[in-house]
Amino acid sequence: MIVAGCDVGSLTAKAVILGDDRVLAVRIGKVKSRPEISAREIMEEALKDAGLRMKDIECSIGTGYGGKQVPFAGEAVSEIACHARGALWLLPSVRTVIDIGGQDCKVMKLDRDGRIVRFATNDKCAAGTGRFMEVMARVLNVGLDELGDLSGRAKKQLNLASTCTVWAQAEVIQKINEGERVEDIGGAVNNAMANRIVILANTVGVENDVCMTGGVSKNKGVVKGLERLLDIRVKKLRLDPQAVGALGAAVIAGERRKGGGEQ
Repeated sequence: MIVAGCDVGSLTAKAVILGDDRVLAVRIGKVKSRPEISAREIMEEALKDAGLRMKDIECSIGTGYGGKQVPFAGEAVSEIACHARGALWLLPSVRTVIDIGGQDCKVMKLDRDGRIVRFATNDKCAAGTGRFMEVMARVLNVGLDELGDLSGRAKKQLNLASTCTVWAQAEVIQKINEGERVEDIGGAVNNAMANRIVILANTVGVENDVCMTGGVSKNKGVVKGLERLLDIRVKKLRLDPQAVGALGAAVIAGERRKGGGEQ
């Protein structure tokens, strides 16, 4: 049985193809002008990697901001459900999933059967999201993938007083003008993100095992900050964390197919 999941987010599109409960292909790319274009292009890339054609896919599920616009998906399923299912498939012992996407942050608590028993989300403000980190990286003139490494080279503890992206950006510019080291400011940015996520996590109640999904989970500074503030260890997943939502969509597609659902 070959199934697929496609996650079209605000910044990236992801596709995962599963065959007999094995990952056959994973693709991640920048979104295009329209969700349906993003979905088709990223899935075509995944199909090429797997040596398959679209007609070989028995069932597919869409998710993310553009999940309802995935033209080849049989249905759209919420990001929360897909990230939970993807994380559970990779790490059966997981009880807390922290997903930081481009425009929102979600924390989910799972029971022993993998059901979501509680969740909280921040989708009203850019603070605590990938967009926040993107803005700060641009102000600091570093690559988004470099931002997390700055914490490890910081020598001075700086703090950002504001949780608002606009005001935090102004603070960062002020610190640059005051001659503060980029590494120290970067460390403050990563800590500010970690603090924002902790507030959300505490409303849900964190239980081990904990994993992170989404692009910000690749930021070492944020991960270490969360581990310190929550007194936990974040478990690493054996798949690119940005693709976990698409993986969960594919897992759900497999369940639908086994249950007799049509694409």
